[in-house]
Amino acid sequence: VQCPAKIGIVITAENEVCLIDSGNDKDAAKKALRHTEANGWNITAVYNTHSHADHIGGNKYLQAQTGCRIYASGIEQAFTRHPILEPAFLFGGYPPDKLRHKFLMAQESDALPLTADSLPHGWELIPLPGHSFDMVGFRTESDTVYLADSLSSVQTLDKYGVGFIYDVAEYIRTLERIMDMQAAMFVPSHAEPTDNIAPLAEYNLKKVLEIAERVRKLCAEPICFDSLLTRLFDAYSMTMTVEQYALVGSTLRSYLAYLTDKGEVETVIQDNSLMWKKA
Repeated sequence: VQCPAKIGIVITAENEVCLIDSGNDKDAAKKALRHTEANGWNITAVYNTHSHADHIGGNKYLQAQTGCRIYASGIEQAFTRHPILEPAFLFGGYPPDKLRHKFLMAQESDALPLTADSLPHGWELIPLPGHSFDMVGFRTESDTVYLADSLSSVQTLDKYGVGFIYDVAEYIRTLERIMDMQAAMFVPSHAEPTDNIAPLAEYNLKKVLEIAERVRKLCAEPICFDSLLTRLFDAYSMTMTVEQYALVGSTLRSYLAYLTDKGEVETVIQDNSLMWKKA
């Protein structure tokens, strides 16, 4: 179910299903619920891949309507139970009202810890860190692999330029693992299902390395963060909004941390300003 990230519906027993993610809001949850009710299925659980609002926005409604359990992994559980953490993390402080809306902050839901033991029989829990703190995917009994936001479509990457990443080094390692995966079907949340995921994973990796190199080159001379962010927006023909300032700004900091850890970029203090420059 496209809502706008995909909601997976998996039959786990006679007349019982579980969901993978719950969409971006109550309307998305209603859409999934209508589909299950039309088929005579009861929703017993929602397994969240990660805590971004477009994946957990329907949790509260579904839990209230069906009594289903909600599961989320690691740090994602805390963000799911306390959604204010998402815009606060992105902004780096208490977020202004332009960041406290359903696009970045879902309604809270009573999430339980997601572990391998909480999964339906025959499922495998797949760690997919990088895009978010403790993002996970799932391999179901039918050998379908749900890959969450570990990949974007070629069209999305080409249109928007810079996708959100929390930990660049972990994200690269995740993409490298995905390139070696085999399954009957792969279902990324924001790309078309396919039985061969390697080409798309390779394209995503190419884009990440391209952005990292562009950021490194933009640091040829000492530059403050906001000037660097503006140049990145200009380089990819992006339009600044408060939301994009938070999302792309957070991602840029992650690239700077990645390049600093590799010894390719360093910080200097000039006139009480933190500057970034090539090492």
